[in-house]
Amino acid sequence: MSKDEFKQQFAAHVAEAFQQCYADKFQELGQQQVFDPDFIYDLLEKPKDPRMGRFALPVFRFARIVGDKPPTIASRIAEIFRKTDSVTITATGGFLNAQVDSATLATKTIGQVLEAQKNYGASSEGDGKNLLVEYSSVNIAKPFGIAHLRTTILGASLRTIFKKLGYNAVGINYLGDWGTQFGKLIVAFRKWSKEYSGKDITRIAMLFLLYVRFHKMAKEDKSLVEDARNVFRALEGGGDAKTTELWQQFRSQSIEEFKRIYDRLGVEFDLITGEANLNDKMQPIIERLEKAELTRISEGALVVDVDDTQLPPCLLKKADGATLYATRDIAGAFWRYEKFGYDQSLYVVANSQSDHFKQVFGVIKRLEEAEQTPDNQRLTPRLKHVDFGWVKFGDRAMSTRGGNVIPVEDVIDKAASLVTDMIREKNPDLENIDDTAAMVGVGAVKFSQLSVKRQTDVNFNWEAVLSFEGETGPYLQYTHARLCSLERKFGQPVTADVNVVMLDGEEERRVVELLADFPEAIADAARNYDPYFIAAHSLRLAGAFNKFYQRKAPDGRVDKIISDNTSLTAARMALVVSVRLVIGEGLRLLGIQAPEEM
Repeated sequence: MSKDEFKQQFAAHVAEAFQQCYADKFQELGQQQVFDPDFIYDLLEKPKDPRMGRFALPVFRFARIVGDKPPTIASRIAEIFRKTDSVTITATGGFLNAQVDSATLATKTIGQVLEAQKNYGASSEGDGKNLLVEYSSVNIAKPFGIAHLRTTILGASLRTIFKKLGYNAVGINYLGDWGTQFGKLIVAFRKWSKEYSGKDITRIAMLFLLYVRFHKMAKEDKSLVEDARNVFRALEGGGDAKTTELWQQFRSQSIEEFKRIYDRLGVEFDLITGEANLNDKMQPIIERLEKAELTRISEGALVVDVDDTQLPPCLLKKADGATLYATRDIAGAFWRYEKFGYDQSLYVVANSQSDHFKQVFGVIKRLEEAEQTPDNQRLTPRLKHVDFGWVKFGDRAMSTRGGNVIPVEDVIDKAASLVTDMIREKNPDLENIDDTAAMVGVGAVKFSQLSVKRQTDVNFNWEAVLSFEGETGPYLQYTHARLCSLERKFGQPVTADVNVVMLDGEEERRVVELLADFPEAIADAARNYDPYFIAAHSLRLAGAFNKFYQRKAPDGRVDKIISDNTSLTAARMALVVSVRLVIGEGLRLLGIQAPEEM
């Protein structure tokens, strides 16, 4: 990410002031980074109250180094800080607060937004590095349930965010298409599928019912479990053509069904693969682990110990010879590196799988140490589990085996239906109400997942999710539509060649500051692997704009943006278009469409 020029000015002059103020310490420490502008730049933070400053430097960590109290340090630095035309500072306790000249910031920011348009906030930080993002990873032959909603939305957004920062971000859908559950499903299909012929249900719904029925019947008939193991062994061995053909049917029918739902969600992938793709790649990895003397037999199963006393050994093969999810993930990490040569590989998977990934990464680390893999070729520093909390519907727990699954499509349908009713009540003359309702409904569902920090559980509440007011997706979309309406009403080209000095109200200044913060919000989202930072920024910007939009003039009337004052109107419309571009781009990075009318 390119650095903020005002922060750079501030950091350089503060470093210079430190060197003058504490010259003896500077000479004693030499060129240590504590007095370096880049080090100071990285310490800058945003005051909780924006009126305190555009940014601030806490000086507490310098106290022990220079032998002064933080308030004294701040006061001394502020006294000799070399003033600039655009940045001034004040000392407040142990902080140096920096103010940026509002006219300078407005000129620079509005100029950048209107010039870059949708590219505002983009950077070459990634420099074309390969970054893999695994997300969604639904299970074939089962409904696309709400349990997979958050990984799908989070991963898709991260892919888009990293692309904007110059990475070659590759989205991977790693299907759950292998394992002993398919032995169970095939047994159930052969026994009971004819009972469902002629019924008005989809193929996937039928397979799901069969899977649930298997688990119910297996409680009474233990032989079913053994039958399922035998079927999966035959499938894994590849020698049973009819069994393989049946599995392939389940897979292709599932992918077709999932694609329709992904299209409705506006979610894309660069590669759709699955566990089955790794079937022939596991044995070579197991042989490498055995050659490195890292495996052992435990109760008939093949395991690898990991360097974490809090974790059990990683199970590679069951006593019956069947491989496991971990075996495939270990093989998959190496296969993906051979295929993509990735600089980083993200696994967007729920926090319930944290121990699983610790085991998988731990096994890979031990293997690389045993094989003395060069540091620049090791995978473990490149692997990242991007964990997240659960989606909850009240106290309802999701269970595939028990049949307690809420299909994502049901959630989308309900959202669109509820939004349709709301639009018909608020704006019955709107054209294409159904299309707009679908756009807003999907946006509402997505934003409900992205507007909270990813590690927080989300309790889905329809009334809160679909509100056109407050911190919701529809509120942002409605704000974007309002901005578009102002542009249509103005009906003239908007440029940055305006007198931004006229944007001198507190409300306008706050909007400009938030526009300037957008690149940092994108960088924060990437750094924390969390689109929440963009969602939160978009809400702050929309709130600031609406406060400006509804501002009252001294006579008590609304201070209209478009007025008879042509110079003031031109400046305000430059601000309006800038806000529209940034909110629209923020929504795009979240995977949400930005309607022009609502």
